[in-house]
Formats: sequence, C-alpha cells, structure tokens
Amino acid sequence: MIALLSLILVITLSLIIVRIGATALEMTGLSKEVASFQAQSAFSGTGFTTSESEYVVSHPARRKIIRTLIFLGSAGIASAMATLVLTFLGRSRGEATGYLVILALSLGGLYVTFTSKRVERWMKRWIRRFLNRAFPELRVYDYTQLLGITHGYSISQIRVKEDSWLANRTLRELELDREGILVLGIYRKKGDREVYIGAPRGDTLVKPGDVLVCYGPEKALLELSQRVAGEKGDREHEKAVKEAEIRRIHEELEA
Repeated sequence: MIALLSLILVITLSLIIVRIGATALEMTGLSKEVASFQAQSAFSGTGFTTSESEYVVSHPARRKIIRTLIFLGSAGIASAMATLVLTFLGRSRGEATGYLVILALSLGGLYVTFTSKRVERWMKRWIRRFLNRAFPELRVYDYTQLLGITHGYSISQIRVKEDSWLANRTLRELELDREGILVLGIYRKKGDREVYIGAPRGDTLVKPGDVLVCYGPEKALLELSQRVAGEKGDREHEKAVKEAEIRRIHEELEA
C-alpha cells in the first residue's frame, strides 16, 4: 500500500509541476495552448522537437523553465516507473486487482481535478502570485501575440527607392495612418554608419534610401512597398484608405 500511495503522490506532484511550468511559460508571453504543450513535452521528454520549441528556448527565462522541467521529468518518470513495479511485485492476484482498482480510481480523480476549469483558475491564480514574487524576471512579452501577428497583421521593412511614392514627403503628408499603417521607426544611412529614428514624428521627412519599419495589415504593407510616385500612387493611396475604413468596421463588428 505504501508503494501505491507513493506512486499516486509522484503522479500528483508531476501534474502540479507541469501546471506550474505551463503557467510560468504563459507568464513569459506564450499563449495558453503553446505553454501547456511545451511544458508537457519538456517534462515527458517527448514531442519537444517542434518549430515552436526553437522559439521557446530562444529566451533565457523560458530556457531555464524548460531545463528545469526536463530535469524534474526525468527524475519523476523514473521514480514513477520504479514505484509502479514495486506496487505489483510479489502481490497475489487479489491484492494486485485491488491496487489496480485504487490506482484507476485515483488516476480518474486526478484527471477530473486537473481538467476542471475552476481548479485550473484557482491553481493558476496562486501559481502566478508565487512566481511573480519569486521570479519577477518571468514577466516578458511575446510581441508576436501582442501585435496580433497571427491575425493578418505584420511588421515589415520597406526600403524607399528614388521613384517610390514614399520618397521626399513627410509622414504627415503621406497619411499612412489612414491606411491602417504605422511607421515604428526609420533606418537611415549617414555617411558610413546607419542611424535609427524611433517613433518618428509627423514632420519627419522620408528620404530615398531610408528603410521604414512599418506595422499594419500584411496586404496593405505589400502594396505600399510596391507603390510608385505620381497620380497612380495617389489613387492607390485613396483606395487603400477606403479599404482600411471597411476593414476597421469589420474588425469592430467582429469584436
């Protein structure tokens, strides 16, 4: 019976560790689904070969979490297997059947408990509170999620050519915000060095050779990068403004 209780305790602790790891990864900016999958993969040592895993371990805080989960998982799984063997080794059929029933009921109870939304919310609240105090460096941001990159928006670099519609005009004159596009910064060559203009103002002049860092809908950014100076470019701008207004209305209705 002691071996059986030890096995149930090891499984319970393993589930709690995975939940803590998933919450910690989620606090670094990962989505709930990605954080949960990567925590389970790291703890079990299986499946941690996806392209998402490369993205996860690219940040030092996430890398520490994954390393800890892998270490605890290797120890926990080995302990669980050893305890499982000891539980049924040398037992009579009646005892083994009774232990098997207890184990099945315990696993069922653990499954119901750890899949409960109410329990998940309660655990996550306390885990977050503990991690915020113990590891404040976990609070980093996933800019892919924050900027809605997965919802049709993107960040793009647009190189301004001599014949570009963007060239030799101020940002205020371009009115890119009416197209749903924001200029986050400008890379500009000055002699043999490159300078960066962050959060440029409306009176900032866009020069040929500049590289604009823009945020907006992917389609709008692509069309802007190909727009040439002249009346045709002005017409494309007005068309893009109308499309942006329609897109804004659709997004507000969906929200």
